[in-house]
Amino acid sequence: MRRREFIGRFGLIGSAASILFGQGSSAQSAPKRPIIAWAGAPPAGAPAGANVPQFILDLVFGNFVKGLLEFGYEQGRNIDVIKRFDMFADRVATMEEMVALVKPDVIVAPATLQAVEARKATSTILIVCGALADAVHLGLIASEARPGGNVTGIEPYIAGLPTKQIELVREIAPMARRVGLLTNMNDPKGPPQVGDLRAACQSLGFSVVETDASTANDIPGALAALANEKVDVVVVIQTNLLLVRCEQIAAIAIEKRLPTVFGYREHVIHGGLVSYGVDLRWCYRRIGYFVDKILRGVRPGDLPIEFPTEFWLAANLKTAKTLGVTVPTGLLAHADEVIE
Repeated sequence: MRRREFIGRFGLIGSAASILFGQGSSAQSAPKRPIIAWAGAPPAGAPAGANVPQFILDLVFGNFVKGLLEFGYEQGRNIDVIKRFDMFADRVATMEEMVALVKPDVIVAPATLQAVEARKATSTILIVCGALADAVHLGLIASEARPGGNVTGIEPYIAGLPTKQIELVREIAPMARRVGLLTNMNDPKGPPQVGDLRAACQSLGFSVVETDASTANDIPGALAALANEKVDVVVVIQTNLLLVRCEQIAAIAIEKRLPTVFGYREHVIHGGLVSYGVDLRWCYRRIGYFVDKILRGVRPGDLPIEFPTEFWLAANLKTAKTLGVTVPTGLLAHADEVIE
């Protein structure tokens, strides 16, 4: 696609095109607005704009926009935000295409896999990720305290958090002895969580049954396998796939009579039993802070990785009633959110 066709596709014609690409007389009188490239994409294999649940768009992109507004940035006024998944009508643009066509000042990657793609496409354009995982091992950063390259952001996984989730198992199922883990090990966020969960279960005397889901099609069989193993409670780890498919997981868990513990509140909003973990809404709003710092001249390599300091406890009493589970009053008293 030629640049002129690309500009037309976005409606960036006339003066707006001149601002973005420095063409025409208006480029001499109007300052160029910074360009923020949103590097998100629909689930693998989906056409552009398809099969993305609205709640995911609201959670990820919606909170990112709110975070920009908190620092005074507004689309079309003092920044231009261009979405990767809107670039072509029939497919998702590659990261290389986005970088070449848009030439952004900052790339925002919603999760680790997009950050890895962006880093392969450019070592110079500045990249902020709202949900980093295993970033040192993947070569994205040198260290959490001093990232050192062109990538920084927020890491929503906190070591030791799975132990708290296993303690939730004891609260909602005091007689539980057998814990099922629904894993998604091809996501970089998966292996560290599973290691912590195994250790926490062992320390509390639980036996563990694991099933893995690499795709959405694997989820029904994985949960059925856990039900066949007669686990008392299922802990669902925190990954992109399992978050996107939270409604499917909740429906199957209720059908199979499986009490479920999660890390993200969105699972509970969509029918899961209880969750305890980081608030992803905060993570994506916090991107605005990093974008602001970068646009003011701070290099990503000098911006330390941030970790959430507050955690969110949610419970769904409607699901508890359906499953015949009594949620302790002490848990409800401390809950940040209760669905009735």
